[in-house]
Amino acid sequence: MKLSTEVSIAKASNPLTYDSKVLCLGSCFAEHISDKLNYFKFQVTSNPFGILFHPEAILNVVEKAVNDQEFTSEDVFQHNDMWHSFFSHSRLSRSSSAETLAELNSAKNKLTQAIAESSHIILTLGTSFIYRQKSTRQGVANCHKVPQDQFEKKLSTIDELQRTLNQLISKAKELNPDVNFIFTISPVRHTKDGIVENQRSKAHLISALHQVLEKQSNADYFPSYELMLDEFRDYRFYNRDLIHPNELAIDLIWEKFKLNYIEDNLKKDMAKVDKLQKSIAHRPIAVSGIEFQKLKAYQHNLKEELQSNYPFMNFQTL
Repeated sequence: MKLSTEVSIAKASNPLTYDSKVLCLGSCFAEHISDKLNYFKFQVTSNPFGILFHPEAILNVVEKAVNDQEFTSEDVFQHNDMWHSFFSHSRLSRSSSAETLAELNSAKNKLTQAIAESSHIILTLGTSFIYRQKSTRQGVANCHKVPQDQFEKKLSTIDELQRTLNQLISKAKELNPDVNFIFTISPVRHTKDGIVENQRSKAHLISALHQVLEKQSNADYFPSYELMLDEFRDYRFYNRDLIHPNELAIDLIWEKFKLNYIEDNLKKDMAKVDKLQKSIAHRPIAVSGIEFQKLKAYQHNLKEELQSNYPFMNFQTL
């Protein structure tokens, strides 16, 4: 007896291999995927500007990166004893203007290099709602607890989102014409906007994105949002806030991603990486003696085997 509706997922047109270089951009769910890829020692760059929820926020930093535009003092401001930028998440905020600018330009350089070198860009879109600064009309990545009366909150239309997504793809292709895209809608529920409003927001993203993908080559859609809502239709798959997918849900979605978006012949090597990672995570009681030496030898041999095929892999063994 089946107790859930299985979501059909098409195989990726260009699956990931260990030769792939992957850039993950977007909402916090992009970081869950990049964490999994990192664990299995793929070559991945994740959110240089921090978590970005709206497609326009992603486009803003991609344009800066592709055009190689330096951040200047006009791009930062002071609030609550910290210096911030409306282009980035607060993880780039620092206690001085110079430090924040250094972080922004370092992130820009990192993003420029990642776009140029990536074989795949994974983009996780979180919301259609955007906060636009009233004085500049700029769509901001993060309000940084600036008073809300300085912003206008707006639900982007499907047409607006289509234009933004097409610009985003075109801009990345200026630097890397052959890059492959994997888009997904974040399964995180933005309940602070309201339940109905969250559904409208996701619906706009889904409709706009699929209209764009119908006309794009080298672009796939991974249904993480649909998996969460249909195949894992149960609050046991959420954290206690009933908003974010829990560890079990993330693992299950990752298994679906791995099955359909990673080259099948990599699975054996990924299993070896998993064994070595678990061995490294295990802390032995004794740090001497025969058993400890056996563990060290096991880790060394497995590490040498993997690095002979994939020299870029780095492990901190005993």
